[in-house]
Amino acid sequence: MSEKSGWSGEMLDRPEMVEAFSTQLRGGLAQYVDYVARIRRDAEAMWRANPPSEYGSFEAWWRHHRTCAPFAKLQEHLEEAVKLTFELAAQHRRQRHEIPAARAEAKQAAAQQQAALTRGSAPARRPAPRAEPRAPAPAETDFMDLIRRDRSA
Repeated sequence: MSEKSGWSGEMLDRPEMVEAFSTQLRGGLAQYVDYVARIRRDAEAMWRANPPSEYGSFEAWWRHHRTCAPFAKLQEHLEEAVKLTFELAAQHRRQRHEIPAARAEAKQAAAQQQAALTRGSAPARRPAPRAEPRAPAPAETDFMDLIRRDRSA
């Protein structure tokens, strides 16, 4: 990563950086929403005030719709993107900070509870280990006898 960019992936570990990023993104998107809304407003007003004389009423309406409808869709999508920035920050905060912190607290509480239980009670008696049955001692046999027995079998 170059030193000029000033951004690194580790910044996402800090919730205030993600909040600042989503706020900045929201501001940029809001500017685009306003820009598209102005263009849409002007296009609709201009079309209504100056309908082309060569078009009939239906064709004028159709062309107006075909001209202004994309601006309306763009505006809707940008407004939805602004809403998603709130979800971005909240989801990041929950998944990267709140949930791991809650898990760590639960784990620590369970460890403390376990320590308190073992400390407060009498030492647990462990069952005596079972005596394993002993195999009978092998009869003393000569190594050569074992080899001969395996060959004859």
